[in-house]
Amino acid sequence: MEYLQNGFTLNIAPGTFPLSTDSILLSDFVRLPKQARVLDLGAGCGTLGLLLCAKDADCAVTGVELSEAAHNAALENIRRNALQGRLFSICADLRSIPSQFSAGSFHCCVSNPPYFTGGPASKTAPQARRDDNCTIQELFTAAAWATRYGGDFYLVHKPERLAEICACAVSSGLEPKRLRLVRHDPNSEVSLILLQCRKGGKPGLIWEELCLHNADGTPSDSYKKIYHL
Repeated sequence: MEYLQNGFTLNIAPGTFPLSTDSILLSDFVRLPKQARVLDLGAGCGTLGLLLCAKDADCAVTGVELSEAAHNAALENIRRNALQGRLFSICADLRSIPSQFSAGSFHCCVSNPPYFTGGPASKTAPQARRDDNCTIQELFTAAAWATRYGGDFYLVHKPERLAEICACAVSSGLEPKRLRLVRHDPNSEVSLILLQCRKGGKPGLIWEELCLHNADGTPSDSYKKIYHL
């Protein structure tokens, strides 16, 4: 059992993806409008939805998850936290988004998607971390359909795929607007990227950097803020 802010809890069912730094960093990066309707693409057991509901008492999050086991775990997390009116889980392929929702149904989309491309080396990674069923282009196609004009799509990913991500974003009508580079410490390479893309947005990218630890290994002020320490 993981304990989140404001009394929320997250139960990780066997075989589902655990609470990760990626999801925590993404939930902190997201900027929600008032009474936001949010779509979580590849929602797993509802981790991002719970983090966002804990962060913003007025938002409502719908998660779309392919794995039935993860979907059932999400339903249990919704029940445990009495979020039946704010957090929802649908067991479906995100490639079927146009048949699930009307275009522009959500203020914003979020995703902690699979990082690894297909190939022999990727087969050792769990399915939730392989893009066999969710390529970057498919992810952006779904987000572009579901997000209203002027709304945002937020995702976390690996830096080595940034060029591909930006190309797919622009081709889908989602303009990269804000990029945060995450390092473990000031002397380490970038390990994660957080990207905000706007549907119908004009060109113009804000660049941010975040270090999780100081040079001496102690948690940075940013880390303490994000983890509510």
